[in-house]
Amino acid sequence: MAHEWIFQLLQTLSEWGYLGIALGLMVEVIPSELVLSYGGFLVSENKLHFFGALLAGVIGGTLAQLFLYWLGLYGGRAFFNKWGKFLLISEKHLDASEEWFTKYGTFVIFSARFIPVVRHAISIPAGIAKMKFSLFLLYTFAAMIPWTVLFLLIGMELGDHWKQIEIIGSQYIKPIAFFAGTGIALYFAVQAWKARKKKN
Repeated sequence: MAHEWIFQLLQTLSEWGYLGIALGLMVEVIPSELVLSYGGFLVSENKLHFFGALLAGVIGGTLAQLFLYWLGLYGGRAFFNKWGKFLLISEKHLDASEEWFTKYGTFVIFSARFIPVVRHAISIPAGIAKMKFSLFLLYTFAAMIPWTVLFLLIGMELGDHWKQIEIIGSQYIKPIAFFAGTGIALYFAVQAWKARKKKN
């Protein structure tokens, strides 16, 4: 469960409106699900408009990933081995993310956003590998849209009980992660089939 100080921080950021949502998503110690569900609660209270919260969420979430991409690009793995713990990025996160990126390539930047463990740090190997920035930005921005919409809607539905997102959110994340993983497998199965067909 999230610590009480996180809830207090979210409530403080809410005083900044849409900017508060964007900033909340850029603070890596706060789960994005929590920030967005709280944003949904504020929408249900008519303190924010849905599309304004959506825009703030997508921009804030994208900027947070760009920050990790640039750290990977300019700092490399050595930087995260030394300082990653301060960003709550463990070696387990890095190892899993690097394995996924190496195995599936740039396409994983979109799909991995919905998979626990990997999604937290997938931007880092993209930066280390010097993935084309425009492509990275496109995939990241595109992935943030459905993610933001989902948790804003859940937060709106939960209302005053938005803090329960840590429990309820897993019910949504697990099937999403399953379909994302299945999508990746199918994509590369088709690519492999096409490659074999060309050789024949």
